[in-house]
Amino acid sequence: MPLSPSADDLDFDQATKLAPRDDGTVFDTSVHPLWTVGDKPNGGYLLALLGRAARESVLLAGAAGTEVVSATVTYLGPPALGPAVVHTFLLRRGRTASHVRATLTQEGTDLVDAVFVVGALSPSAPPRYSDIAPMQIPGPDDCLRLPPRIPGGVAVGIMETTDLRLDPTALPFPESGGTEPDAVAELRGWVRFADGRAPDATSLLFFTDAVPPATMRIGSTGWVPTLQMSVFVRALPAPGWLGLRMTAHLVADGMVDETCTLWDGSGRVVAQATQLARLRFPD
Repeated sequence: MPLSPSADDLDFDQATKLAPRDDGTVFDTSVHPLWTVGDKPNGGYLLALLGRAARESVLLAGAAGTEVVSATVTYLGPPALGPAVVHTFLLRRGRTASHVRATLTQEGTDLVDAVFVVGALSPSAPPRYSDIAPMQIPGPDDCLRLPPRIPGGVAVGIMETTDLRLDPTALPFPESGGTEPDAVAELRGWVRFADGRAPDATSLLFFTDAVPPATMRIGSTGWVPTLQMSVFVRALPAPGWLGLRMTAHLVADGMVDETCTLWDGSGRVVAQATQLARLRFPD
């Protein structure tokens, strides 16, 4: 990628652009080289790409549903940066929602496989009950924007496409290079597209994974490859910043489960995600 990405490179809609074939179930696309971590495409970006295909296939089929409300994805292998094909299958046509399977393939090999529920979302439905701890994050101007490289010099393309600002008391890369004795594996902050595009339901699939691993707070090294992830989209987000909290729970046997919660600027929970990922430590 060029040192200064173009407007098209930063454009989420261009990066997830699809060209449907005649039957409306198969889409040609391209895995973008900037929406990456190192030389691998970001998992949330790939999920959003498949989510767009699932949504468009439902609309083309005239089935129920207008937005992805849940997704479960398994990463079978890292796609190459370049042309790919997305196959969609309408698993269930319901009265208020549709179930769709979408698979990204390259050279006939399945690499990312996901199942989606496509239904309706409200921009303003208040919760009847919630036990989610409230968003407690300093404002975006009081948080620190992460650079597009991690220690060791690995380029993180998605840090070019997003404006990610984290609470300065909980940064993933301590300046000393070590970890604090009482460090908690949690990151808090704000995120938005770098080009100012407003978030929508499809982009929430990306934003739930567009954050460094929370385990870097306790000394894990390198990026953390996701094995499986589930995302719930709970409401249409308001324009502007998204608040985020990424928390690791159990680290054992070279794996970790992490949860991510996203709020819009009004303080509503708009998305939740849980993933199982591999990780490593220096020892």
